[in-house]
Amino acid sequence: MGMTLAEKIFSRHAGHEVTPGEIIVADLDAMMTHDANRPMALDVFKKMNGTKLCDPKKVIQMIEHHYPAPGAAHASAQQKMRNFQKEMGGFLYEGEGICHSVMPEKGHVLPGDLVVGADSHTCTYGALGAFSTGVGSTDMAVAMITGKLWFMVPETIKMNIIGTLPQGVFAKDIILSIIASITADGATYQAVEFTGPVMDKLSMDARFTMTNMAIEMGAKAGMVAPDQTTMDWVNRRNPVRAFTPLLPDPDARYAKEMTFDVSNLSPYVAKPHRVDNGAPLEEVLGTPIHQGNLSTCTAARIEDLRIVAKMMKGKTIAPGVRFFVVPSSREVMKMALEEGLVSTLIDAGAHIKSPSCAGCSGGSAYALLADDEVAITTANRNFQGRLGNPKGFIYLASPATVAASVLEGKIADPRPYF
Repeated sequence: MGMTLAEKIFSRHAGHEVTPGEIIVADLDAMMTHDANRPMALDVFKKMNGTKLCDPKKVIQMIEHHYPAPGAAHASAQQKMRNFQKEMGGFLYEGEGICHSVMPEKGHVLPGDLVVGADSHTCTYGALGAFSTGVGSTDMAVAMITGKLWFMVPETIKMNIIGTLPQGVFAKDIILSIIASITADGATYQAVEFTGPVMDKLSMDARFTMTNMAIEMGAKAGMVAPDQTTMDWVNRRNPVRAFTPLLPDPDARYAKEMTFDVSNLSPYVAKPHRVDNGAPLEEVLGTPIHQGNLSTCTAARIEDLRIVAKMMKGKTIAPGVRFFVVPSSREVMKMALEEGLVSTLIDAGAHIKSPSCAGCSGGSAYALLADDEVAITTANRNFQGRLGNPKGFIYLASPATVAASVLEGKIADPRPYF
């Protein structure tokens, strides 16, 4: 019997052929930690009497969740990370942008890799054909010391995305509709392989959006088998080490196979206060909003900024509405500046912040909500308090739907803009 992509990757890294449900110890290609973890993995590293990193080339620290530091406690945590890097080595990126954009951009994740990160949305990197998943600070400290970690090999769900994606409907709409369909625990501790003709046509930016939200259906990982689109994206970044892509076998055994036809899909919106509380746009059209956010590791890459800037060129956001834009990385910010996208967005009334996790968790003291205010955002979560106030209301949507909504001052249909 053939193997799924996840099983192939685990077999390579465990050194033997694995089966779902088996508990293994596997070698890691990269491990990432950032400034928002409590306790910090490096504190646990010290408590475990760690004296050196397993391999400094595999350990990456990111200062990006709270950047610049909004308070003394955050500044102290970031200082601790700088000191740790000086003592132990490894990589430290500060102000480069969101970890889930920077890790692939800097070549720390490659097709066929096994990667862990101290953040639940580490599953983003599966768009490259890697198995990447979030772990806690204790597991991360063990990984930093040993270069290995234990896993239970997950079963895999195959999600076949078919049809023709309508104009004005995007990857974010697809994934929100899937999560609404199978619910927040519909893929608990399983890997999800996204496949099919629609996935084949999606850009890497769009694929990152899909895999980023795999955790919101309970999945251990979201994955896309590497193809020419993947290889072109990776090779443009001059990978610093050799890698060998892996593909699922044609006769692989899946726990479940599901098909989603997107031909008649409307733009999709997740209503407060759950990601799986999704609905076609038509159900929420006209809901007044106070704020729109184009930010986060889900959908603030260059493709997203291009879509929004094209929609907003020559227009101005509605009176009484705030629009916050946070590019996902320095690379994205630079491209947006060079292409004139930033000027277009500023002319439309947007407020631009340097690349970081601002505008997502509320911990950055940026883009926070007042009582009873409504925001529509490209983020991956809309839990109560996610934007700093449990009395606020958050809708999740695609960049195009967010753009249409801030232009009209209410949740609006992006399709007439295309």
